[in-house]
Amino acid sequence: MKFCYFDESGMGNEPYLVMAGIIVDASRMHITKDAWADFLKYLSEAAGRRVDEFHAREFYRGNGVWHGTDGAMRAKIIEAILTWVEARKHKCVFSSIDKDRFKVTINKDIRLKRFKSMWCTAAIHCVLQIQKQHQKLEKTKGHSLLIFDREVMEEPTLSLLIHKPPQWIDTYYDRGKKQTALDQIVDVPFFANSKHILLAQIADLFAYILRTSAEIQDGLLNEKYEGEGKRMQTWSKRIASVALPSASRYPTRGRCEAASLFWDLAPSTIRELKK
Repeated sequence: MKFCYFDESGMGNEPYLVMAGIIVDASRMHITKDAWADFLKYLSEAAGRRVDEFHAREFYRGNGVWHGTDGAMRAKIIEAILTWVEARKHKCVFSSIDKDRFKVTINKDIRLKRFKSMWCTAAIHCVLQIQKQHQKLEKTKGHSLLIFDREVMEEPTLSLLIHKPPQWIDTYYDRGKKQTALDQIVDVPFFANSKHILLAQIADLFAYILRTSAEIQDGLLNEKYEGEGKRMQTWSKRIASVALPSASRYPTRGRCEAASLFWDLAPSTIRELKK
């Protein structure tokens, strides 16, 4: 059984939206949850007050409970989180959308109209990557459980898309003639407050780093300090190193129409990201 925890960054006025997910094997769930609880305790000590959840934006910019925390200390904590994920051999998945490109495309592409929103589009892209990769494993049918941060307006649409997926996405994972659609996914997705989903908070951090790095590289966001872009790129490559293969995310060759749609919507800085 695989548990996949998702969160996103860029739901405001940012030019890009990025959704990321942390994939954890059920056999390691108990150890992971205990370790993350200890990690929150460590963050509380660093902040000088109790920290029940971890929001990347507040943490990275030194806002909220992190106000006054030294920037070098915050960078050290991010490095520690990345090392923590790497050491536990967790995998991640991510999808990205150029918002302006999406707004233009949805007006002329009936496929996107079925998804209705950027959030659902990124979510389905992540689901397809998981389906494509996990179906290669033995005896994993229906063993990937999806848990998203609560998005009340999006829940009915995403649940329906997974319950009754459009046929045109079948080519993304080379669905067989006798294969049930999205057969790696457990029933319908679950939704909960990220405060109660500790691993979703890591997904939040990953999404924030990927988005911010891409926006700086593309000249859409100014550096807050000298060298920020380079540091973000380094962290992004570490995230890519624990992600599902790029061929499952943004294949550079032999793309079907479904894969081409997600490719065309993504900022090049993210779709071409390699470890």
